[in-house]
Amino acid sequence: MKVAWKYLLTVLKMAVGCALFSLGFNLFLVPNGMNAGGISGLAMLFVRFTGIGSIGLVTAIVNLPLFALGGIKVGKKFFFGSLLGMTLSSVFIDLFAVFSVPHTEPLVGALYGGVLCGLGIGLVFSQGASTGGSDIVVRLLKLRWQNVPIGVITMSFDLVVVALTGITFQNISVALYSGIAIYISGKVIDAVVYSFDYSKVVLIISRDYKKIAGQIAIELERGVTLLDGEGYYSGAQTKVILTAVKKQQITDLKKLVVQIDSDAFIIVQE
Repeated sequence: MKVAWKYLLTVLKMAVGCALFSLGFNLFLVPNGMNAGGISGLAMLFVRFTGIGSIGLVTAIVNLPLFALGGIKVGKKFFFGSLLGMTLSSVFIDLFAVFSVPHTEPLVGALYGGVLCGLGIGLVFSQGASTGGSDIVVRLLKLRWQNVPIGVITMSFDLVVVALTGITFQNISVALYSGIAIYISGKVIDAVVYSFDYSKVVLIISRDYKKIAGQIAIELERGVTLLDGEGYYSGAQTKVILTAVKKQQITDLKKLVVQIDSDAFIIVQE
């Protein structure tokens, strides 16, 4: 029963994610000639250019051979989850296409479309799946070019779609707005996938490192690692405190350190 409920919750989250993506795509991007990259973006260009079929149907048709090609190599869980994601997103895209769409300024469309698409895809990604298409292409290309970062491959694919958007509509502004939507969508995806759990890495150099480390562990409840350090000019041996804290804990951490040693050197980085 517990396992069944877990799978049902996963499917529900994926359905909500696909619905949000489809709403953002249909309400804000398509009316302004923009897209969020990927296979759905290519499908939109195909429908606009040829007038054949619907975006959801073309997306599903293009996805089928990609799933057949990548089914063995991308793993069963990702494959079946993405198959469900592709099916739901294709259905929702065509379902929501019948709604009357209010007119929006292109920049507003890019902003809100990017946010909604990012929220939707992020929800699907958080369940260990995808909406298919370009994600499978990227994974297959990653197997071929293992030294190329996956983010670079994804961005390259989307940039091609953006360029084709500008060519198809013969409007460079459409391509530029699509780039804004894709950038925002990517940022929102990261926020959803990582649950807004952004952290900072902090290096602290102080002669009172033991006391500072102890207070970080007690007051902030964060782990601490001591690194060996050596002063370049003095040659003196010292310890460097390394800790990772939540973004909202940075102010408390700085106050804590300064109260113990006002001369402490603090380095904060992502």
